[in-house]
Amino acid sequence: MTSNRCFLALFATLLSLSVSAEETFPQPPELQRDVDFWVSIFTEYSTTEGVLHDNRNLGVVYGRVAAGANMSRRQRNRVVAKQREGLQTVLRALASGKRDGLSQEEARVLALWPADVSNAELAAAVKRIRYQQGLRDRFEQGLKRAGRWRDHIVAELEELGVPADLAALPHVESSYNPSARSHVGASGIWQFTRSTGRRFMRVDHVLDERNDPFAASRAAAELLAYNYSLAGNWPMAITAYNHGLGGARRAMSQYGDTNYVDILRKYDGRTFGFASRNFYVAFLAARHVDQNVEQYFPGLVPDSPVPYQTARLPAYTAAADVSKALGISERQLATHNPAVQATVWEGSKHLPKGYTIRLPDSLLSTPMPALLDALTAEQRHSEQLPDLFHTVRSGDTLSQIATTYKTRVSTLVALNSLSSSHRIRAGQQIRLPAAGPAPETTRATAVEAEVLASVNEPVATDAIIEEVTPGGMSGDITAALLGTIQTALLSDPSDYTVADDTSIEVQPLETLGHYADWLGIKTQRLRDINGLAFRTPVEVGRRLKLDLGSSDVATFEQRRISYHREQQDGFFRQHVISGVQEHTIREGESIWILSLRRYGVPVWLFRQYNPDVDLQKVRPGTSVRFPVLTDVETTEG
Repeated sequence: MTSNRCFLALFATLLSLSVSAEETFPQPPELQRDVDFWVSIFTEYSTTEGVLHDNRNLGVVYGRVAAGANMSRRQRNRVVAKQREGLQTVLRALASGKRDGLSQEEARVLALWPADVSNAELAAAVKRIRYQQGLRDRFEQGLKRAGRWRDHIVAELEELGVPADLAALPHVESSYNPSARSHVGASGIWQFTRSTGRRFMRVDHVLDERNDPFAASRAAAELLAYNYSLAGNWPMAITAYNHGLGGARRAMSQYGDTNYVDILRKYDGRTFGFASRNFYVAFLAARHVDQNVEQYFPGLVPDSPVPYQTARLPAYTAAADVSKALGISERQLATHNPAVQATVWEGSKHLPKGYTIRLPDSLLSTPMPALLDALTAEQRHSEQLPDLFHTVRSGDTLSQIATTYKTRVSTLVALNSLSSSHRIRAGQQIRLPAAGPAPETTRATAVEAEVLASVNEPVATDAIIEEVTPGGMSGDITAALLGTIQTALLSDPSDYTVADDTSIEVQPLETLGHYADWLGIKTQRLRDINGLAFRTPVEVGRRLKLDLGSSDVATFEQRRISYHREQQDGFFRQHVISGVQEHTIREGESIWILSLRRYGVPVWLFRQYNPDVDLQKVRPGTSVRFPVLTDVETTEG
């Protein structure tokens, strides 16, 4: 671990040097209108009001919409819809070429646009009217809350060479609310999804470190440093934090690495919607407000950091026993250790061995390690309590549950008397092997409960009714606005899309058989159209043509993404990335052997850290990066 920390320090230095030669967060003049828009949303409009605006030209704000503090969402939507319809009528009239004899409202709307606006642009604007809720009050509360963790966050960012200004990002993501949740399961002040969070911290039914601002800030620094190492600039590294590295790299390939204006204005990736397009400019706006608090929120006093004590648990221990030993209530223990899941407080799991407890100095009269030393032998356990049940969460599949608990889908089907479709639903209790077979009298009930998600389909999430702010400070997070492709693999830079010529780039773990299954065709058909002899393996990085006669692009891509998501989720349930190791290739060395034998890294993960390295033609002297992996069990002690 010492050598790993040395590498991280070196990596931080290199990052700092690489960004000092250029403007870290460039703001081209063309983006000023967008930044100004978000500054106004953050500072001028409260959550009881909002604005109707053009979703492409944020300089066009049609007007304020007052919702009222007691107005329901349905009532607000009616008000918004009525005003939108009125604006659409005006825009249609203007788009028809009307310029004389304008009504007062028509003249007002036309004046919002440039003098040379075309009829075609006005016609397109009819469908681009969007409502944005104000966020002044939530941003103000976030500025206050940020004081609790600001010093820690800045320290974590700077250790990895990430600019300290990125401490403003949680304002966009969550308004610094540790309890923030999104429709796609993103959680905590940094809004990690489970898939991305598992790469850098423990996320399971015992501990979910996404909800701990201290642990999550370390993970965010690692993720941002990783994004920068592949994107090469901070605007796209920040965009990738929301949109995903694969999409960000495709946009850069199409328009140029630093052509930010064209990327944000013109890139039309299928999941590059309003939220992704605005994520960087919303960050710039949040950063500006964060650095000019007195201008926008005069007299605001941020919360003070809480002086904490920390100590590692010497053994698996019941939460009740730890609370008693420390002389505090379980509620107090839970308040200051938000990573601990409900299974622990319910008593079905112990606090893990090696878990670092954090408590304010004010709650302790004796140093915490001394208090924990008083735990009796009967209160210290060498093993964790076995899992008896799993509560299905939105996004779970039966195969993922089986992987988590190291069992088989067939075992879960038998224990729970699932129907042939293997459907499960959010909130359902899945019996696990340690609980034994269910009593005969309960099995009929279990069968009746199977309704929503199959073994290959995630549990359905709430429908998105309307677009909201990037980062979701109004409670609906940016990730909820993205397509399933990007939310599934945000940290994977691989290109899983089908090109316009119906070709794809072969990725690790894929075979012709996979492609045939996803397309619903025979494998031989793929061999024929690609000139491949029988049993000829496909090479990673090679491009293959597809036959989409029996399928479509969206279905193929979704099946492909689901396959890789399942493989990666299973891996990161067992391992977390704790650092990066640099290696210079020597004569005779093979990436495959280095990955699997020396560094214990699967080739697909190596390629994510080195997406531009040709695995078939790596030359001596090439510098590559291997992620350092730590077993999840090891993190417990």
